[in-house]
Amino acid sequence: MKPWHIEICDVTLRDGEQTPGVSFTRDEKMAIARSLDEIGVEVIEAGFPVVSAAEKECIAAIARSGLDARVCCLARALRPDIEAALDCDVDMVSVFIATSDLHIRHKYRKSREEVLEDALNMVEFAADHGVQVRFAAEDASRTDPAFLVEMYTRGAEYGADLVSFADTVGCLTPLEVHTVIQEILDGAPLPLCIHCHNDLGFAAANTITAAAAGAFQLHTTVNGIGERAGNAALEQVLVALRMKGGVDRYDLTRLQEISGLVARCSGMPPERTRPIVGENAFAHESGIHIAAILCDPATYEYVPPALVGGERRFVLGKHTGKRALEHVAKAYGFDLTDEETRWVLDQVKQKSEGKCSVTPEMLCGLLRQAKGGVAR
Repeated sequence: MKPWHIEICDVTLRDGEQTPGVSFTRDEKMAIARSLDEIGVEVIEAGFPVVSAAEKECIAAIARSGLDARVCCLARALRPDIEAALDCDVDMVSVFIATSDLHIRHKYRKSREEVLEDALNMVEFAADHGVQVRFAAEDASRTDPAFLVEMYTRGAEYGADLVSFADTVGCLTPLEVHTVIQEILDGAPLPLCIHCHNDLGFAAANTITAAAAGAFQLHTTVNGIGERAGNAALEQVLVALRMKGGVDRYDLTRLQEISGLVARCSGMPPERTRPIVGENAFAHESGIHIAAILCDPATYEYVPPALVGGERRFVLGKHTGKRALEHVAKAYGFDLTDEETRWVLDQVKQKSEGKCSVTPEMLCGLLRQAKGGVAR
């Protein structure tokens, strides 16, 4: 399969930090940026420099830290925003405007044409200073596609290098994304970026669908953090790119590591059932599943745990079978007879059905009882 033509722009340090209650220190931002760079992410959006002097200094420090990744920052289509971005020595400035009639009416109180003309002047201003320019449409998913094509076409004329489509309120389904991305690519002259939010739970799916339809730059955040319900998760997008898009240049073995780093820095651990990085992502309890996995892990693991730096885990509970218990017992150094196995298994099921978690310590205690001939 020919690999999809894509690159990743991770926005954890900007959109991810807009998660309510989340704020990264400078050292945390530097550590996350280095980790993203080591994974092979091509573009790191380091922040929004006009927000504060400290934010601007942090973005500049990341831009000057010698990363292989290109460093990007956000700017409204306003000269002070772009000047602040240029001061940071970034490689790319993302100049954005809201494009839906809803946003234009309430935020700008101007016509579409006036908003676009003002923005094009700022695109040209940024391009004249030698940085890459990404011309981005906020709330693109609720914007007339014909206006987006006009915006992107004229942006190219004024020096933009890429154009961006944001599903700002996460309202699209994958089928809708595929349709609109193809429509835009039929008329737009520049590589298209896709920026998806997760309000309906489709952010990663929409991002991968956009890539399959021809979008080039895919926006992600680690653990899918971000405003409201978050953004497309880096770990999900990268694994899908490997498994479905033939893209194998990213170091997926570091995904668990960076997930933990961002979880500590943000104070937001991923939920246990979260794909790829959740505590239960590679955990198995069902006896039927475990028996098959012991023969061939591919029976119930589409993503091999080692691929993403994870480990397979067998959890004992009411659904546990004989083979799983024997396997786990041997791992703890216990070789059980059939009678001992049946007794321990019965104890495990009773405790689990009573909503008692069977911890490793509890299991070892049961195994010792079984081997010690305790009355049962």
